[in-house]
Amino acid sequence: QVQLVESGGGLVQAGGSLRLSCSASGRTFSQHSMGWFRQAPGKEREFVAAITWITGNTYYEDSVKGRFAISRDNAKNTLYLQMNSLKPEDTAVYYCAARRGGTSSSKDAYGYWGQGTQVTVSS
Repeated sequence: QVQLVESGGGLVQAGGSLRLSCSASGRTFSQHSMGWFRQAPGKEREFVAAITWITGNTYYEDSVKGRFAISRDNAKNTLYLQMNSLKPEDTAVYYCAARRGGTSSSKDAYGYWGQGTQVTVSS
């Protein structure tokens, strides 16, 4: 069982930066791929980024490439999303997720979810 808790969201001006954290607890954190998703009001929950357990390979949605960076510290059981050059379009609730095995861009592939943290980017 894996429990996930996000933190680090808030209000930021366009062009600014935030770093989101996702702390994992439980005895099954190892061998899990991790991902970030986001959901704006009235919109579907969409893929943002993912990272593998063994190799650390990363994957990004096109609109955040070059601006966001996903990473994980396995010793601290923590996932991060560094967000730079933020745009108003990035405003959403951000969720971290975990699944046993490889990465996926589909929200249906992830069995563990955090409660979400709000990111608001003003223009």
